[in-house]
Amino acid sequence: METRGDKNHTCGTICLKYLLFLFNILFWLAGGAVLAVGVWTLVEKSDYISLLNSSFYSASAYILIAAGVIVIVTGIIGCCATLKEMKSLLAVYLVLLLCIFLLEVVAGVLAYINYQGCFPICYQLDDELRQNLKVTMQQKYQQPGEESVTQAVDRLQQEFKCCGSNNFSDWRDSAWIRAPDNRQLVPDSCCKTPSDLCGRRDHPSNIYKVEGGCIMKLEEFILSQLYILGAVGIGIAFLQLVGMMFTCCLYRNLKEDPY
Repeated sequence: METRGDKNHTCGTICLKYLLFLFNILFWLAGGAVLAVGVWTLVEKSDYISLLNSSFYSASAYILIAAGVIVIVTGIIGCCATLKEMKSLLAVYLVLLLCIFLLEVVAGVLAYINYQGCFPICYQLDDELRQNLKVTMQQKYQQPGEESVTQAVDRLQQEFKCCGSNNFSDWRDSAWIRAPDNRQLVPDSCCKTPSDLCGRRDHPSNIYKVEGGCIMKLEEFILSQLYILGAVGIGIAFLQLVGMMFTCCLYRNLKEDPY
């Protein structure tokens, strides 16, 4: 009877080891996805982030990269603890999972509170970002030494099909438009079909005049990314609950194992 019980117990432990190993693979993939999103944000959207003149959005990308690295490292610890059946390392792995889970929950709650209950502070912050984008466009576009800003603005207006920060009239007060040698009303990137000097006409058939300003579309893009990240975070959190359950069961079985 004891031999049969020991065999069943050993089979249960082996089964838990495989389940926890499978969990770690999924956990690695989730961490890699978070890391990839952070890197993609910095590489592909860093120009847009720089236009907002706010460290919050760039810090968010670095936080994603750090979170992805932490998840991957935690997964490696979990695999080592599972394969070598080290109870002490398994306990460290469980604590790391719990800490990451609690951080995700706190971050999610704070994000929800900030977006649902911070009016009028949030409105003031959004208004400040809008002013920053407007001032950046008006003062730095096509100015010496500001080539990166010029390229970012042109790319922003073409990709989001917009003109100006709030609307096309923002360009009337720009340093570039008011230059004596300039005859354009808006940049060529405001045109629906960009070509040299097409910005001399500001008719709705020629430029993005009625589509709205770039700041609203940029905010919508950032919010959509935050919603996606929130959904991914919730998915990882539920995955961690399963992992913590497997870890606790394996730790208990290993503690009771006679070998």
